Amino acid sequence: MKTRYIFLLVVSAAAAAALLPAQSHGQDRSSNRAASRPQATAGTANSGVLGILRHGNWECALPGDAGGDAYLPQPAEAFRIGTASSYENAGGTGIYLMRGTEVIFTRGPKKDERFRVLGENTLQKLERDGTNSKLICTRVGSGD
Repeated sequence: MKTRYIFLLVVSAAAAAALLPAQSHGQDRSSNRAASRPQATAGTANSGVLGILRHGNWECALPGDAGGDAYLPQPAEAFRIGTASSYENAGGTGIYLMRGTEVIFTRGPKKDERFRVLGENTLQKLERDGTNSKLICTRVGSGD
């Protein structure tokens, strides 16, 4: 086949796949199989595109007050983001998952801690019930 025909076939197939209803699941038509798939639960990142945090050192702090310090550093919460979705802190190393605007530490000393991405260099810790905590973590450098 000529290259242009192959190109047209590929584009047509992609367009058809994008426009078909989401009901077709290929060979997986059984409701039993669909029911056996892992379901999203509270406390897990379940939507959004996978991503990574910027590499470097992240420091965390709680807000201060007008009569004293503007913020209160929390050195025990600090961590360093490395390659391959890894992190390390004083307690050891681990792995995180960033999906959409939520970060979940899945292994290591911060396991099960969740954060909401506020900006390219800012995270806000989430409570177990998904509400915002007061702890804010900021990327302070590349760590090089």
